[in-house]
Amino acid sequence: MDFEPICRIVDTVIDLSVRDKRALVHDLAHRAAVVLNVEDDVVFSALLKREELGSTGVGNGVAIPHVRLEQVRDPFAIMVRLKDPINFDSIDGQPVDLVCLLLLSKENESAQLSALAGIARRLRRPELLEELRHAPNRVVLYNIMIGRAGRYRSQ
Repeated sequence: MDFEPICRIVDTVIDLSVRDKRALVHDLAHRAAVVLNVEDDVVFSALLKREELGSTGVGNGVAIPHVRLEQVRDPFAIMVRLKDPINFDSIDGQPVDLVCLLLLSKENESAQLSALAGIARRLRRPELLEELRHAPNRVVLYNIMIGRAGRYRSQ
């Protein structure tokens, strides 16, 4: 699945400053709730429950917090580059600085898993991670993530 249909440029954040994993999840839940017109607490508690099952820190400084919610109809993502890396209990023990929140529908499980797998595959590529970490602004970061690197340059 392409990233562009599930994440808009306005849902791309760079240099977000949070103190820890819980604060990050809370911030992301709030941002998603506003866009999706869902209660903050619904998204926040669902994400916390998912993290209790096992960290969504997938390694190499990347986390993909994700959850399936009844209130979500279509996959929705927020791409974030943190100002400073935080502990995320990642599988490799490394702090996280790149985060892609993914909210999925409870319907059509295979399509939802396809969205998650596509993002995970994309965020496993070391050269892509390096480009995301050095993007000068959110427009460039977004375009790198959707595969349009090179078309947009910082001024």
